[in-house]
Amino acid sequence: MTSHRIALDPVALSRTLIRFESVTPDQGDTLDYLSSLLEPMGFTCHKMIFEEEGTEPVANLYARRGTTAPNFCFAGHTDVVPVGAQGLWSTDPFAAEIKDGQLYGRGASDMKSAIAAFVSAVERTLESADQINGSISLLITGDEEGPAINGTTKVLDWMREHGEKIDYCLVGEPTNPHKMGDMIKIGRRGSMHGYVTCTGTQGHVAYPHMAHNPIPDLVKVLAELNKEPLDEGNEHFQPSNLEIVDMHVGNESHNIIPAEAKARFNIRFNNEFSPESLQQELINRMNRADTPYEIHWWVSGDSFLTPVCALSNAVSNAVEAQTGRKPELSTTGGTSDARFIKNMCPVVEFGLVGATMHKVDEHVAISDIETLTNIYQDIIKDLTR
Repeated sequence: MTSHRIALDPVALSRTLIRFESVTPDQGDTLDYLSSLLEPMGFTCHKMIFEEEGTEPVANLYARRGTTAPNFCFAGHTDVVPVGAQGLWSTDPFAAEIKDGQLYGRGASDMKSAIAAFVSAVERTLESADQINGSISLLITGDEEGPAINGTTKVLDWMREHGEKIDYCLVGEPTNPHKMGDMIKIGRRGSMHGYVTCTGTQGHVAYPHMAHNPIPDLVKVLAELNKEPLDEGNEHFQPSNLEIVDMHVGNESHNIIPAEAKARFNIRFNNEFSPESLQQELINRMNRADTPYEIHWWVSGDSFLTPVCALSNAVSNAVEAQTGRKPELSTTGGTSDARFIKNMCPVVEFGLVGATMHKVDEHVAISDIETLTNIYQDIIKDLTR
């Protein structure tokens, strides 16, 4: 299979991608453009649009060059979060302006520039390599920043149905807190949401014996949840953490005892727990309040840890070679689509500096984009030689 030189510049490509106003969900224009770059390099591109009742359609892309194993996949997303208060930006968030060596724009850090770096790295590798062993692929979704219903999970289902297997996956999320080479993510904590309701009897505040106030009951339940730590963490994970994020009564009157009180909480949990064992631990705690309650759960991701393997070694070696820094192997931060991909193959994450992601004036250093391209090229060479 021959390649066709298209001389991609990762900074110029980053700017082009940022100019697509692909606020979640990406409707597919960005992915069409990526396909137009990948197909001349010998990739077979599959654009998929998934939609469930009550959800918006989401465009996704799976592109593969080669048919043999190992299949090294880069995963990322072209959708971006809203710009927020646009008047606070110093530049147009979709103009992709460069100022003082920094590229500004929504998606510059998270994570269009990483996609540009990987595509450019592939092009350079194909031009310099006599032979590529195995396959290179990209799994790009337009739904990572949203509900993640019609994105990566659906693409993975399509891949299983069509006999497509990934052997290693690198996710291009921004992993470095301050400088390139700070950190590689080799796992993630899980995320569980709890919705607890205590029900009382509405009544006049002057006649409390004829009513039942659910607010003290809810306070008791929440106090039991927070009474002691969930765990102490371990070698790879920080302690699991429970945060109460909302309490709601909705009582607009000053002289009515409400009938219902609700609260929401989130737990970022490590691999000391499964979702099932964590739910049971929390139920045991809430039961100690000795008051009726109802609880509903939503698990948006399980915890996982990728053990040391060829992939993590390749990423670590490339990062150290290009930055001169030995990266920390970390499991900190929020969730990413790695939580879905880990069910198919080993997965690690490495991308740009994330200090400004989701913020006003999101930006990255243009020198870091070039460094990331070199890192990705080293990883590709390592895993396909």
